[in-house]
Amino acid sequence: MKKQANVQAVERKKVISIMLLFVTSLLIILVGAFFSVFSVLNNISFTVLSSQIHGAIFGLVIIFLGFRYFLSVRKLKIEVYKTASRFSWDNFKKRDKHKTCSNSR
Repeated sequence: MKKQANVQAVERKKVISIMLLFVTSLLIILVGAFFSVFSVLNNISFTVLSSQIHGAIFGLVIIFLGFRYFLSVRKLKIEVYKTASRFSWDNFKKRDKHKTCSNSR
């Protein structure tokens, strides 16, 4: 019941944005899986720096990146669904590493 109340408190545009990111990450994983299977069935390989690399390896890399993106979206969802989270252009400013370390103490 508590989880349902939390979802209702979250703005609709936040929920839609996060869902689109989840769908995108799942599509990346599926494309990587499709490319791996397609490469195995058709024996596709690529020349990279004068070495032959099977296409399934590239598919596995795409799956890995999609999975990492999926995990990142999960972490982002937790932060975005907090009631105190608001959009700010200040989030995109570069921060000095030394200042942030001294402020956290």
